Amino acid sequence: MSHTISQRSTLAVAASARPWRFAPTPDFDPVNNPAGLVAFSNAENASLKHRHISFHKLITEDAFKFLQQKFTLEKYHLSYQAEEVDGPRLCRAFANHLNEYLEPHRLITGDMLHIGAAATSLHDLLAWSLADAGEGFLMGAPVYGRFEIDFTQKSQVKPVYISLDPETCLAAEHVDKFEEALAQAESEGTKIRAVVIVNPNNPLGKCYPKETLIRLMQFCQRYQIHLISDEIYACSVFDSGEEDAVPFTSVLSIDNTNLIDDDLLHVIYGVSKDLGIPGLCIGTVITRSKLLHKTLASTIRFHGIGGPSLAMAIAVLEDDAWRRSYIDSARVKLAKAYRFATQGLRDMGIKYVRGGNAGFFVYLDLSPYLPKELDGEANADFALARKLVNAGVFLHPQEEHAPQPGWFRMVYTHDEEVVKEGLRRIRSVIEG
Repeated sequence: MSHTISQRSTLAVAASARPWRFAPTPDFDPVNNPAGLVAFSNAENASLKHRHISFHKLITEDAFKFLQQKFTLEKYHLSYQAEEVDGPRLCRAFANHLNEYLEPHRLITGDMLHIGAAATSLHDLLAWSLADAGEGFLMGAPVYGRFEIDFTQKSQVKPVYISLDPETCLAAEHVDKFEEALAQAESEGTKIRAVVIVNPNNPLGKCYPKETLIRLMQFCQRYQIHLISDEIYACSVFDSGEEDAVPFTSVLSIDNTNLIDDDLLHVIYGVSKDLGIPGLCIGTVITRSKLLHKTLASTIRFHGIGGPSLAMAIAVLEDDAWRRSYIDSARVKLAKAYRFATQGLRDMGIKYVRGGNAGFFVYLDLSPYLPKELDGEANADFALARKLVNAGVFLHPQEEHAPQPGWFRMVYTHDEEVVKEGLRRIRSVIEG
């Protein structure tokens, strides 16, 4: 008997099997496993000490202690009623938080939000809601590499990348290239349904200038396509000490009258990055589109959240004094971590995109160190990644779709001893 699976799942499996698709598990411990792997890959405020399953964190430890003291599990949190009872309350708590930190031009209200199981889940839900299989979302590259999983694996929406210079790609003049890319894609039969941005940008660790956001709004309005702004790092903005750093501007802080219709503008947010609790798996879509709200309501049951997670998120978001103190502390720690990592890079002569002041990462240009011998790998990026892994450090190759070979994202939100050891291992490769 022949056993088969669906064509769409076959395609998803093939995409998942791409070389270097997933990051290896880090297990470096300076005391108990000094030969373990240092991985500068997962964008969270924590580095896992694999052997003891304990965390050395920049900020997550603070959230853990708070929840230990403040969170109480109730019986109804374990029932079907939890989402019905706590869902609207969490929307209101999210709205209060977002009004404070996004500084919206018009007040965000709880009924503008749809809560789901983390931003990744909501990316898939938006793809399913806004486009049909085979249609496309337009993105300037370099950009967060997992969009091609989030949008494509289930909903089969194509990421259409625009190759831009990593050092200038957020500039307003590059919006002209979106025009060219849209025309090219549609001439080849791919209908473009949305533009997707990450602001603050992943992998650059920089914020979009307000002028660029305005031009993107105008572009989307002109072609009647959606603008999705993933603002998951909105509060993870800090004083990096770099003169050309751009302050954060949410698309919702801009008066969109005569720029873009409410029905075309959507924001993604979640608790995983700014609040350091990715394990809760909670995110939200913020939109004024009544039609999209109806669509989300019809499918959100497949992206539901457990009662304990809802309750913990409410505890964190409703304690205004603690939440503000927590974010202020995180910003100080992020600034220190950024300066430590970038000083180490400068000491090694490694070029990185300057002007960073947000997120958990810097974007490195390792093109001068790409090996000529591929040693069985498909390309020079993979070959360099292999050399790095052999030296005990991991940087994800080609994950952000840079226009030129040799660009790697480095997540620096680890203990300084971990960053220092990882940089030492990178040095051993590029100098060797």
